Amino acid sequence: MAIHENLLGGPPPTNLPDDPEPRELLASGAAPAEVAAKYPASSLAWAQLADDAFGAGRVVESYAYARTGYHRGLDALRRSGWKGHGPVPWEHEPNRGFLRALHALARAAQAIGEQEEYERCSTFLRDSSPTAAETLG
Repeated sequence: MAIHENLLGGPPPTNLPDDPEPRELLASGAAPAEVAAKYPASSLAWAQLADDAFGAGRVVESYAYARTGYHRGLDALRRSGWKGHGPVPWEHEPNRGFLRALHALARAAQAIGEQEEYERCSTFLRDSSPTAAETLG
């Protein structure tokens, strides 16, 4: 049996195509703003910008970065056959940018008092990847 086989007949996991350049640039210490400017479709770059802004207390800026990464990720998921629900496994590294942006959006929404968005994003994260929800907190 495959590790991600869904015995209930739900949608199969969506795995985004690998986009190693932004990940490698960020890992080498490149500024996230430069990576996002060079690769604006990279959810990972926007998620890193959101994390950095949040860590520096710039919550509204974090919210904006996270929302951008979230929407870029939704676009990529749809291009990969995602129909609006189903697993987006954390274990598949290219999915992590989207999942991190979704987490960052929930965190920033909570910080600015957007309780409904916080709850929606938190539920979406848990439904997409329980591992991501646990890993990201």
